[in-house]
Amino acid sequence: MSGQGVVQVPEPVFVDFYEVLQLSPNATTETVERVYRMLAKRYHPDNQDTGDAARFAEVQHAYDTLSSPTSRTAYDVKYEENRAITWKVFGQQGASDHRSEDRRLFHAILSLLYIARRRDPQNGGLGSVTLEKLLGCPSQHLEFPIWYLKERGWLERLESGLYAITADGVDKIASEDLSLPANRLLTSRLQAESSHETETIQLTRTA
Repeated sequence: MSGQGVVQVPEPVFVDFYEVLQLSPNATTETVERVYRMLAKRYHPDNQDTGDAARFAEVQHAYDTLSSPTSRTAYDVKYEENRAITWKVFGQQGASDHRSEDRRLFHAILSLLYIARRRDPQNGGLGSVTLEKLLGCPSQHLEFPIWYLKERGWLERLESGLYAITADGVDKIASEDLSLPANRLLTSRLQAESSHETETIQLTRTA
């Protein structure tokens, strides 16, 4: 038995079920149901015009996962982990170029805060803990870019303690200097974490 090697099973490739159903991660259960029925009808193998068995199977799998609150919650955890890996901004390539690193962070922070403000114009913001998790970098690496963005008037601190993009910041990210990535970053679970962080800040201030 000792001479036998251990067979390593490769990890399955992560599939973005929200992308499969062409949905936002914040889509309601009713929206998931409605879009599923539309896509299922389009790709059903019995549909002679647009039928696609492989695509239908993907849609069905995505729906089975996202239509159940329990399985969707478990999936959202993996979804955010995958997004966090995608958004890590500190890699080996170009690690010595501090200006390049700073520029990537300026872009990433403003992009995330833009999405938060776009969803909630009055109170949309993110806390430092949420930013650390999304960007995949420690808090000390965020101190300089946050200071710089505040000094430039592109970022502000709300009464809730969260960081938020300003009108000038929105203009900046809409310019040619900074291009906005797809709005697929803030999932329902992340929004809950952000709300929890707000409550923690408020409790700390009143203590």
